[in-house]
Amino acid sequence: MTRDMTVLDLAELRAITAGQPYPLLFVTVSGAHLYGFPSRDSDVDLRGAHLLPIEEVVGLRTGRDTIDTGWEQDGAEIDLVTHDAFKFFRLLLSRNGYVLEQLLSPIVVAGSPAHEELVALGPDTVTRHHAHHYRGFAQTQHRLYAKSGELKPLLYTFRAYLTGLHLMRSGELSAHLPTLAGIVPEAPGYLPELIAAKAAGEHRAATGFGPGDDRLATDLATLEAALEQARASTHLPERPGAADAVHDLLVRLRTGRS
Repeated sequence: MTRDMTVLDLAELRAITAGQPYPLLFVTVSGAHLYGFPSRDSDVDLRGAHLLPIEEVVGLRTGRDTIDTGWEQDGAEIDLVTHDAFKFFRLLLSRNGYVLEQLLSPIVVAGSPAHEELVALGPDTVTRHHAHHYRGFAQTQHRLYAKSGELKPLLYTFRAYLTGLHLMRSGELSAHLPTLAGIVPEAPGYLPELIAAKAAGEHRAATGFGPGDDRLATDLATLEAALEQARASTHLPERPGAADAVHDLLVRLRTGRS
C-alpha cells in the first residue's frame, strides 16, 4: 500500500540520499511539499548541489555537472537532482527563481557550512528580472492546466504569480501558497478550497472546484498585470549584488581554502 506522502520523514530522506558520488553542499525539499499543497500520493522532489573534485573540473575527464537519481519507497517516488557548484551558482546568479527556492527552502535534508553561507547570500542574488522567471513559469503551468484540467498545474500557476508578486514588493522569497494566499491582496479567495481538494490526489481534476472559466481568466489576467506593475515599480536591483561573494565561495570550495 502506498504511504501517505503529505508528511515527510526527514531522517529517512537523509538515509536515502547518503552515499552520493560527490560531497553534497545541500539537499532540500522542493515541489508541492515546499509549495504547501502535497497530495497523499505526491512524489518527493529533492534538489541540491554537489562539489566536483578539482581533478574532475580542470582535467580532460570531467565529472557530471548534473546528477539525477530516483528511488521508490513504499510506493512513493523520490527524485534527487543535484548540480555541481559551478552550474548551481551560475543559475543562482541568472534570475532563476527555481534554484533560489531550492537554496532557501526551509525543509533541509542535508546541509553544510557552505550552504549556510550561500543562504545568507541568497537575498542579495535577487533582481527585478526574477519577475520574468515567475511570469514565464506561471504561463507554462497555465498551458499545462489547459491541456490536463488538473488541479496541480493550476495551483502551480497561482503559486508562481504570487511568489513573484511578493518578491517584487518585499524582496522576500516565499514559495508557500497557503501563506501567500493570506498576504498577497490579489490572491483569490477560493485558493484554500483548491489546496484542500488537491490533497486527495496528485492528478485530481479541477472540475467542480474553484471558479468558472471566466472568473479564472479574469483572476489570472489580474495577477499577470499586477506582477508586471510590481516589476516596474520594485526597488530590487538590476544585477545581483552577491556575484563577487558567490565567486569567492566557489573558489574557496574548489581549492579547499576555508
